[in-house]
Amino acid sequence: MYSMQLGLTLAALIEMSDPWLSRTGSHFSPVVTMELAADSGAPAVPAPWLQGDPADSLYRTARETLNRRDYRVAANMFALIPTRFPRSGYAGDALYWQAFALYRAGTDRDLREALAALRRQRERFPRAATHGDAATLERRVQGELARRGDSEAAAQVASAASAAAVSPSVASAAAASAAGDVAVQPVPPAPPAPPVPPKPPRGFKGRAGGCAGDDDDDMRVAALNALQQMDEARARPILRRVLARRDSGSACLRRKAVFLVAQQHEPGTEDILLESVRTDPDPEVRQQAVFWLSQVGTDRAVGALDSILRFSNDPEIQEKAVFALSQHDSPRAQQALRTYAERDGLPEATREKAIFWLGQHETAENAAFLRALYGRLKSQELKKRVLFSLSQMGGEENGRWLLGVARDTSQALEMRKQALFWAGQGGVSIAELTRLYGTVSDREMREQLIFVYSQRDESAALEKLIEIAKRDPSPELRKRAVFWLGQSDDPRAVQAIQDIIDRP
Repeated sequence: MYSMQLGLTLAALIEMSDPWLSRTGSHFSPVVTMELAADSGAPAVPAPWLQGDPADSLYRTARETLNRRDYRVAANMFALIPTRFPRSGYAGDALYWQAFALYRAGTDRDLREALAALRRQRERFPRAATHGDAATLERRVQGELARRGDSEAAAQVASAASAAAVSPSVASAAAASAAGDVAVQPVPPAPPAPPVPPKPPRGFKGRAGGCAGDDDDDMRVAALNALQQMDEARARPILRRVLARRDSGSACLRRKAVFLVAQQHEPGTEDILLESVRTDPDPEVRQQAVFWLSQVGTDRAVGALDSILRFSNDPEIQEKAVFALSQHDSPRAQQALRTYAERDGLPEATREKAIFWLGQHETAENAAFLRALYGRLKSQELKKRVLFSLSQMGGEENGRWLLGVARDTSQALEMRKQALFWAGQGGVSIAELTRLYGTVSDREMREQLIFVYSQRDESAALEKLIEIAKRDPSPELRKRAVFWLGQSDDPRAVQAIQDIIDRP
């Protein structure tokens, strides 16, 4: 997993961006405005304060569920508040508590969803009472993701840390002096930013579901809202009639109807949503139908999304379908992503996302597919995504494959360097990496190896840097090694620099 140090350990970067988190570990304990519950160390969720608010009962239930530490259910309940009741006085703070519950649930996917909830709060409810706490929670979620190897989170932590004024260490200054000049810091491969999950549809805010309209429009939306209280079997025919309309004036009603259909558990939900994706003239209705398909966790929904990828020519629809499939763990969903990733002639940006999401599902089938796909790809960018995804999966077989690409002189130099870097990040043993130095002859690859050693914590990596700094025939390579020794606090690195300075 991605844990690039950039001359500092990840822990140091996190401490610079949020010292409290580094000292206390990964367990969240708000210290800004929230009082702590004496029995759990968790922040006390405020008691309901808006009696008569349409979301009051839902907030009460979500609060009780969170207090019982049923985090994922609580997160789902809090998420419903801004979706169903966007004007509720609880809506802004509910996004914070959704994010907190997801943070407590603790999987990688939960943490990423927590960040998405915090972003929605920042964009839609900038004056929420929990706004300050949300900023603190966001930093800590990013820190936890960075520790687990999330590339985007690591980059954000590093960016926050770079704002701090860090004076060059004495060891770094000595290293520059010993080298004769300041070594140029190598630029590591830029990790691809993870795709940003689509935001939940926003077509229901304001009058008439977000559309400019009159009182009649408001009444129609109110009538649709009333269907939520009706028996699903009786509501379904009404919703289907709304979705069958094609006049421009009913677009906002159809967006609302798509949402209501997705909330039902009647057979045929997937078919209705798929029909909207294929035939509705309004782009937002089509996109919302894809989004809600991702929330219907059935095999038929996977089949509908697969069908969309096969037959849709709309890049935005395809991108949303790729994300929706990535949220399903079923073999059929993964096969659909693999089929899309290898199809020539499709939007490259969306194929990159498919490759990324395949790397997040660490299965033998996905790993074997990506290794085989690499040789069939013509695009350098797609190849880079494959290298990154395989490094995220880790494992000995993927590591050996990455080293094989790095050794292959028929490959472009940039691809070899990328493969070497990600092999180092993907857990290839330091013994294999240190042996490799003597088998590669081109200077660029040796420079990359020196950088890879600098990113590893093992004693053997430091010893190899010291060996290169003292004995390598190339002055430039010795300077590179000395530069990275100057970034280490290990007494052996300091002693090596002192030895070089004192050399007659």
